[in-house]
Amino acid sequence: MNYELTIGLLIPLLGTMLGSAFVFFMRNEMSARLQKTLLGFASGVMVAASVWSLLIPAMEMTSIHNSQFIIHNEANAWSVLPAALGFLLGMGFLLLIDELTPHLHIGTDKAEGMRSHLSKTAMLALAVTIHNLPEGMAVGVVFAGADSGATSISLTSALAVAVGIAIQNVPEGAIISMPMRAAGNSKWKSFLIGSLSGAVEPIGAIAVLLLASMLVPALPYMLAFAAGAMFYVVVEELIPEASSGQHSNLSTIGFAIGFVLMMVLDVVMG
Repeated sequence: MNYELTIGLLIPLLGTMLGSAFVFFMRNEMSARLQKTLLGFASGVMVAASVWSLLIPAMEMTSIHNSQFIIHNEANAWSVLPAALGFLLGMGFLLLIDELTPHLHIGTDKAEGMRSHLSKTAMLALAVTIHNLPEGMAVGVVFAGADSGATSISLTSALAVAVGIAIQNVPEGAIISMPMRAAGNSKWKSFLIGSLSGAVEPIGAIAVLLLASMLVPALPYMLAFAAGAMFYVVVEELIPEASSGQHSNLSTIGFAIGFVLMMVLDVVMG
């Protein structure tokens, strides 16, 4: 498990680095068509991962635990409560961070809400931290679920989540590094900033793993919490940007492809 866990923690970071490397072979800014497609794709991946790899296992884990004490139908009915509570807490957590932290929304040039004299680069870094934190948490909690043996999450399913998040990190890394390059930074500096934006993911994953190992009964809540946080990123950031302006139909196509790809990865690898 240790070997697979190390790979799982590094895969999302490698996705961010790959996307950040776009600065070496793309000129100027990313085209609007490509950006819309990648944003939609990333949204589809995150939604599918949240449903199949986080919410459904959270409900199944609660149902199995409750069925030891109450009849089956009642167990299934109660199994939704931890998932619902955890999901809302995850959404609320990201909402709180979003409200309290001055940052730039992905794809925009102006900070909304709180403003400060932080540089544009610093606010972009904050935005990426907000986006990558729930993704790291998701990786940590699925591996914790697989390791505990108390959930239906298999090791291959956990790896599928890591791969799916790495896929959606590719456009995210490019969306961060390309504007850095367009603002006059060198290619290597832009690449480094984009790559470092993914460093919070393994940190978040390790923190969740350490917590989950002590609180196995809380795993359903933690799985749903990660799902809620990822949904917040999609609803608040990715979809609005992908749907604004021209070429929004490309983001819709990208969403469908990303959703199906992640669904297939989870089912086949799980």
